[in-house]
Amino acid sequence: MTFTIKSSAFSEGSSIPSIYTCDGDDISPPLSWHDEPANTKSFVLIVDDPDAPIGNWDHWLLYNIPATTHTLNENLTSTPSGANGGKNSWGNTNYGGPCPPDREHRYFFKLYALDCHLDLTSNATKSKIESAMDGHILGTATLMGKYNRS
Repeated sequence: MTFTIKSSAFSEGSSIPSIYTCDGDDISPPLSWHDEPANTKSFVLIVDDPDAPIGNWDHWLLYNIPATTHTLNENLTSTPSGANGGKNSWGNTNYGGPCPPDREHRYFFKLYALDCHLDLTSNATKSKIESAMDGHILGTATLMGKYNRS
């Protein structure tokens, strides 16, 4: 089942404003979602760049986002209450904005509705998060934005 994730900062397929990138303030964009499956117990957010020269680059990982949460504010400086931050490709749990080294890249904000909470330690990697999600995904929502350094 699909549901909806959006941002008031950019629309599907459009350019991500530089404030949310390494060329600006490198803050997280505002996100909101709705119409998730009825039995959702938690959400997982994975923000990645499949166009990175060295392979998929993970920009932001959040898991065990409570089912009652439907927004992430702009410039989120801590994980939502009850949620955990995963280890991104920079090796930390913070949001890291777009910073393509070569050309325009696509950035996918993927939100998963799960039928459980993930039994993972803090700072889990994307591969551990994805393994733990296997068989528990009720629905997905995706928002894609693009960025090219000027």
